[in-house]
Amino acid sequence: MPKKQIATATVFLVLVLKKLWISFKDLLPIIIVITFFQLIVLRQPLPNFVEVAFGSVLVVFGLMLFVQGLEMGLFPIGEAMAQALARKGSLLWLLSFAFLLGFSTTVAEPALIAVSEEAAEIAAGGGLIASSPDAVESYALGLRMSVAFSVGIAILIGVLRILRGWPIHYLIIGGYVVVMLMTVIAPQEIIGIAYDAGGVTTSTVTVPLVAALGVGLASIIKGRSPLLDGFGLIAFASLLPMIFVMGYGVIVFR
Repeated sequence: MPKKQIATATVFLVLVLKKLWISFKDLLPIIIVITFFQLIVLRQPLPNFVEVAFGSVLVVFGLMLFVQGLEMGLFPIGEAMAQALARKGSLLWLLSFAFLLGFSTTVAEPALIAVSEEAAEIAAGGGLIASSPDAVESYALGLRMSVAFSVGIAILIGVLRILRGWPIHYLIIGGYVVVMLMTVIAPQEIIGIAYDAGGVTTSTVTVPLVAALGVGLASIIKGRSPLLDGFGLIAFASLLPMIFVMGYGVIVFR
């Protein structure tokens, strides 16, 4: 093998090992906590140790590849599209992109799919909806679409905030006032799901693209700071789903 190829392979191997070490350090607190409670508190060996160890290795590799994919793919494309649309000068296209980005990434969010299906099964088991497969599927789909639509609206509002320079704290405080008012009138069966929906929307698919959209937009607009104005879209993506899901519960359960 030529020396140049050997040097390239060595550099690549060092880079991979460095990325793996970073991923391992990120997961190390979880490993320490689980090991401590399993061996010190419960005083039991880890069940299926070989499978757990192998699974942990896969998690480290998966985390490394996921983070690398974000850095290489999702962040750059989000920033590039936001900057291109801002240069185009069309507010309609920019807002349409913001809404559709929020909607499409949330629909594809694995955590939301899992929570929607679980909520539908529990609702059917508790007699809140019919226990037929069609009713369960319809409830889960409605919950999922409500959350996705709300995130689309949230990202749209966040983009308008960046464009207009609105103070973020006024919008956040006003939004949580609406959340508290909705909590009073919403059926109790939907409140917990609504609050959880605010968390599952800010996960692996949504966060990278939405954050890149805000930073890219703030960096191209004159008078806006990527640090001060580019972030904050994720807060709206967590806030509005709670309002929309409680509204969905009012319609379904009443």
